[in-house]
Amino acid sequence: MTDNLSIEQRGLRESATFDRATIAAIQRAAETGIYDIRGWGAKRKLPHFDDLLFLGASMSRYPLEGYRERCDTDVWLGTRNAKYPLHLSTPVTIAGMSFGALSAGAKEALGRGASEVGTSTTTGDGGMTPEERGQSKHLVYQYLPSRYGMNPDDLRKADAIEVVLGQGAKPGGGGMLLGQKISERVAAMRTLPEGIDQRSACRHPDWTGPDDLAIKINELREITDWEKPIYVKVGASRTYYDVKLAVHSGADVVVVDGMQGGTAATQEVFIEHVGIPTLAAIPQAVQALQELGVHREVQLIVSGGIRNGADVAKAMALGADAVAIGTAALIALGDNDPRYAKEYEAIGSAAGYYDDFQDGRDPAGISTQDPELSARFDPVLGGKRLANFLRVMTMEAQTIARACGKAHLQHLEPEDLVAISIEAAAMARVPLAGTGWIPGSGL
Repeated sequence: MTDNLSIEQRGLRESATFDRATIAAIQRAAETGIYDIRGWGAKRKLPHFDDLLFLGASMSRYPLEGYRERCDTDVWLGTRNAKYPLHLSTPVTIAGMSFGALSAGAKEALGRGASEVGTSTTTGDGGMTPEERGQSKHLVYQYLPSRYGMNPDDLRKADAIEVVLGQGAKPGGGGMLLGQKISERVAAMRTLPEGIDQRSACRHPDWTGPDDLAIKINELREITDWEKPIYVKVGASRTYYDVKLAVHSGADVVVVDGMQGGTAATQEVFIEHVGIPTLAAIPQAVQALQELGVHREVQLIVSGGIRNGADVAKAMALGADAVAIGTAALIALGDNDPRYAKEYEAIGSAAGYYDDFQDGRDPAGISTQDPELSARFDPVLGGKRLANFLRVMTMEAQTIARACGKAHLQHLEPEDLVAISIEAAAMARVPLAGTGWIPGSGL
């Protein structure tokens, strides 16, 4: 008789501590004796931008008319020292994702989409590809601990350089690219064996602190004739101190990547248990810049879980100059598309749940080096899809800014925000909705 009863009818209750996902993880670890590796980012629920709301204009504030009054979206990046700072039409940029983690076609599509709307893309670990450089109006070259594919000539071809000290999904940890994705071309670019797992270093080999980093930044400036902006990227953890040290080291732009940021592959325990939420990191970064008197002079780019125009507007209201997207960009290209539902199921996943980027079996042809799978992906169509998505994000952010009476996205400010949870109010340092209370402020 009990076989026909539902779990609820049988009186069974799932443990909050040992839920089904936790039990499955224990069972998998016991069976295999190895930790789990996956892509994507944190899946646990964290305080995020959805916990913030804008205070649109009514009587005490006046909105702007969307069809008659301007709301500008452009941003300058790298104005502190660079001879040629970047001038972007939208503050939504593309985060670093490597050739190796992504197919050559996907990298080309990112360049095409970003260029169509006047923003930048970023190389990622493994070096610069002709496909991406050829299609990117503004290309940021990542300088990583691994030095995979590092080429001084490519540094000079880039429009900016991003010194990567950490990533939101794995601050303090190095990257992974498993052997099944190490094609002949990827291996040649990284000067490593074909078909063998590649693990990136967790720290740079030629410096150990901010004083050494200052020397390295000056070296990069000399290589590029002081023309290119120098970014420093940190994974959000001790954000206040890291941002201050990045500024003291000479960074023109600081990139702060929260723990909702994605990754091609790392240990799941890293993804879920290391770092702090993006929402908590932004006010710390802004405070550091303000105390040094360089907020807006040294630009702040925020990444980690940016999904739509509302997220863009909220990040900028908290003090960011621009944002970067990674996972959302891949979804816009066609990753996790329902049209591949049967093929995702065939490899043990499902459309909307696929996170095994490390396996190189992506049916959409995006996170793979398999020639047959990557041939499915059309970089021209992918670029158009990404451009559409970037336009929508920008227009959504504009709509919100106008509703708050702002003629530029950078005019948004914390005063325009309230929080709907105590955690978000404390992290973002804005009042709890309906009150003047900012938890932890004493006010």
